[in-house]
This record gives sequence, structure tokens and C-alpha cells, in this order.
Amino acid sequence: MITRFDYEQLPVSRWRNGGGETREIISYPSGAAEFSWRASIATISADGPFSPFPGIDRVITLLHGDSVLLRSEQAEQRLLPHQPWAFPGEWAIDASISGSCQDFNIMTRRDSWRSAVSVEQKAVSSENGVAWVLAGKWQTASGETLTVNQGMWWVDEMTQLAPLTSDASLLFVALSQVG
Repeated sequence: MITRFDYEQLPVSRWRNGGGETREIISYPSGAAEFSWRASIATISADGPFSPFPGIDRVITLLHGDSVLLRSEQAEQRLLPHQPWAFPGEWAIDASISGSCQDFNIMTRRDSWRSAVSVEQKAVSSENGVAWVLAGKWQTASGETLTVNQGMWWVDEMTQLAPLTSDASLLFVALSQVG
């Protein structure tokens, strides 16, 4: 199963604390009470805590915007554009921002899925995954083209994406089941 998406068509959920909004790409499996993995794009517009997700591994990648500093008892991390940062969902993270920013999030249930998040400029493939075009144009093996603010997710189907332009950059998430 391969599903394309466009940023403007993703459903928007406002945060209860008023500090931002989330556009969910997929919560897999669809319709399940608990996700096995989830991909989303969030806009952070105010300082504040991240929601805790016990048993979940998280990777956050700054897409656009101003400075973001994440602090917890375990670590302090300044997010830089297009540089994924992984952390356990149990950590009590507080975000300090300057202005507004947008980030890509992947969450995997630790006992069932793993993710490898990277920024690529060359052809990539995986059997399960999510891709988000950061720059340029990308093409699937079937000839579909993806451009900035577009992406796709897939499950149980070997999928390849290749750059079509010299400036092409892709946020690529390879997902694999545990065990």
C-alpha cells in the first residue's frame, strides 16, 4: 500500500495547550486504538512541554523556522534544520523557541517498530517508510513525481525514490518491524 500526501490536504489538530498544531500524515494501522507508528508535521508557536509518550521512540527534524532548544533532565539539544534527533518518549521535554517553527515527527512503538531517519540526496528504498520532499523533485519507480511539500508513506511494498533535480533533498524514514 502506497499513499501520497500533500501538506495542504493533511488534517489539522490544534494543541490543547495552545502552543501549536499537528498535521497527521498517518497513524498506523489506520483506525487502531493505539498506533504502531505515526508520522506528522507540527508547527510550534510557543514555548512549552512536549506530550509524554511512554514506550515510544521519537525522532524530530526541524523543517523550517527559528531556533528550537529542547531540554530535559537527560539532554539538551538545539534543533538544526534537516538534522534528525532521536529521543525516548518518556523524557520530559520542554521546548524553547524563537518565533515559529515547523518540524517532522516520527514515533514508533518500541516493542514493535524501529525507524531510521535521514536526509538524502541519492536514490533510496525500503519496504516500509515515509518520505517528505525538502527540495527539488523526486520520482518513484512507477514514474510518479513528488515536489516540495509533498510526500508518501508505504507499508509492505518495496518502494524506491530517486532524485530528478540536482537540488533534490528528501527526508527519508525507513521503518522495520521488531523481531
